[in-house]
Amino acid sequence: MDKMPEEDEESPVSTAPATPTSPLEIKMLPLFMDFEDFNICQPAPFSYDDKAMLELERCDYTQRITYQMARAGKTSRRVRVYSDGIYDLFHQGHARQLMQAKNIFPNVYLIVGVCNDELTLRMKGRTVMNGFERYEAVRHCRYVDEIVPNAPWSINEEYLNEHKIDFVAHDDLPYGAGGVNDIYAPLKARGMFVATERTEGVSTSDIVARIVKDYDVYVRRNLARGYSAKELNVSFLSEKKFRLQNKMDELKTRGKRELTKVKVDIITKWEEKSREFIDAFLLLFGRERLNNLWNESKGRIIQALSPPGSPNGSINGDDADTTDGEGSEDEYMELPPEYGAGSGGSLNRRHKRRGQMDPSQSANDEADADHPDLEYERRSD
Repeated sequence: MDKMPEEDEESPVSTAPATPTSPLEIKMLPLFMDFEDFNICQPAPFSYDDKAMLELERCDYTQRITYQMARAGKTSRRVRVYSDGIYDLFHQGHARQLMQAKNIFPNVYLIVGVCNDELTLRMKGRTVMNGFERYEAVRHCRYVDEIVPNAPWSINEEYLNEHKIDFVAHDDLPYGAGGVNDIYAPLKARGMFVATERTEGVSTSDIVARIVKDYDVYVRRNLARGYSAKELNVSFLSEKKFRLQNKMDELKTRGKRELTKVKVDIITKWEEKSREFIDAFLLLFGRERLNNLWNESKGRIIQALSPPGSPNGSINGDDADTTDGEGSEDEYMELPPEYGAGSGGSLNRRHKRRGQMDPSQSANDEADADHPDLEYERRSD
């Protein structure tokens, strides 16, 4: 294990700031790296690198490979397939196109040509990524075996022989430039063209359109991340407006967070109180308590639900054993002998029972009512 170099005591102390002042000062891997230490997997070499030059020298270009030979896999060497483009904002559509070119034949050595900034600006327009960034994006794609920087816009015979290209892979749509309807037409006529399919729904133009559509959102995001208005090409007033919007969004987010916290606290307290209420209710009206209350009040409940029975004997002196309507006609009281037999031998208050009168007596009473003098004499006797 190598030792760390000892620090020089006389070396001045670094006065660099502890935190970066701009996003460009964040420590990262250098852009130009020596990938020789990466033994398992490395990015694709440039066409002028030793690895690419060695592969070029091994290729016997005198043995020309036809399309039928390449499809059948009957070749004595690797098939060198070339694909070119701008590859700005490298996305999955680019990767899928290169994957198709890599797998179009059984044994393919894929070479990718990338045009530089000057040629691209003149032929197509301004790019988002510069040439070096586009080179690095493509050479780190796992389907690529070699990168050709500063690639030409149109492919001629000299370029094909220089890189020993067997086939050119591109989508089949006519691609016009410089007054030519299709720059790949000569290759198609010679049988050196293989078609790939475009990925619908994604392209560099679509990504740029999204950025333009959501321009304000991205400007606000980058301002919040520390970019200056000058770096974003934003005016002073626009910068203040965007920063105010960021502050308002921050306050809204903070208010929602605090409101959520208050709601959670209220719910928590309510749950605690509800537990206390339930415990108190069970303590007062639980199963054991209800059993005790039932046993204590069962007698009272039965007494309240069942009315009391009639007492022995009647208030009018009727015998309790006497039933209604039975023996009522013979019910009377025997008088002592001293009262004599003239009184009728019984005292029934002239009527044996109220409401049960002798029919003959009733008729006499009606006659007495017609002769009041006779009634007076009878009462006098």
